[in-house]
Amino acid sequence: MPKEQKTKEYVMEKKGTGEVKIASDVVAIIAALAATETEGVSSMAGNITNELIGKFGMRNLSKRVKVTMEEGLVHVDIMLNIKYGYSIKEVAEQVQNRVSQQIETMTGLIVPEVNVRVAGVNLADSV
Repeated sequence: MPKEQKTKEYVMEKKGTGEVKIASDVVAIIAALAATETEGVSSMAGNITNELIGKFGMRNLSKRVKVTMEEGLVHVDIMLNIKYGYSIKEVAEQVQNRVSQQIETMTGLIVPEVNVRVAGVNLADSV
């Protein structure tokens, strides 16, 4: 996964009064927040937790998320750590559903795929 992702924008709407653009970084932050709020997810890969987000900012949160936006479609690749004792398959499926739902609800963009990469298992947050 690339270390830095260039911010791209998708023009969502063009009307007589102007246009609405959504930056890929915004979509990445939505994906990361949705993933970290899922039961069984310990943190984003690289140990970025919701507590640290407040201290270091949203940009750090989106570093473990790759977003590709093309013509109203969003493809997401996300890296995270799972809490010990949880089913990786079930947590990954929940993350896929939650990320897809949040992006679609908040932006109106279609999310045909969310690829989850499990980078580790965290023993400190065990069941």
